[in-house]
Amino acid sequence: MKILVIEDEPQMLDTLVRSLKQEQYLVETATDYDSALEKVGLYAYDCILLDINLPGGSGLEILEELKKQQKSEGVIIVSARNSVDDKIQGLELGADDYLPKPFHMAELHARVKSVLRRRKFDGQPLHQLQNVQIDPDKHQVWVAGQELVLNRKEFDILLYLVTNKDRLVSKTALAEHVWGDYIDQADNYEFIYSQIKNLRKKLKDCGAEVEIQAIYGIGYKLVVA
Repeated sequence: MKILVIEDEPQMLDTLVRSLKQEQYLVETATDYDSALEKVGLYAYDCILLDINLPGGSGLEILEELKKQQKSEGVIIVSARNSVDDKIQGLELGADDYLPKPFHMAELHARVKSVLRRRKFDGQPLHQLQNVQIDPDKHQVWVAGQELVLNRKEFDILLYLVTNKDRLVSKTALAEHVWGDYIDQADNYEFIYSQIKNLRKKLKDCGAEVEIQAIYGIGYKLVVA
């Protein structure tokens, strides 16, 4: 799962990023209004942690932009401003939750997981597709009741394809979602081909009733086998 943290205070940003990475999330950051606006316009995220007070503008304006672009990201406002008016305005603009600072990281993780379940899995803790079952929180996969061992990137690819089942996912979108900002350092998509190849073989060998179809020159689609 890919999370964007929009926060200008360096110590808080570092704490959030380290804590989220420990939970196996892919984390990107923005520290001011302009960079945040650019990222939400160019890329897709599963969840956004949004501070209201930003250099150059307001986090509430970013919420308005997300609404205008009809983006589907889950948004949790994390702000030192704990006024009722801010909460109401943020929720009316489409935020899923409002967490006033200071807060415990355990509470933040619980709220992130709740938003992801509502947004991606219809509120269910486990996601089922044919005989494949995925637990996004524990990073576990079972096929016909037997656990399928995947590395982190294989798991991230499978989860992203499952949440977009029967949709064509471009190589670029897949790379950006699973590898985030690091994709800018890559010369080609060979690393994706390698992970997809291994994942396909593992799914086939364990009798999964889903398969990854390659659409030549474009991307991939997860379909029922």
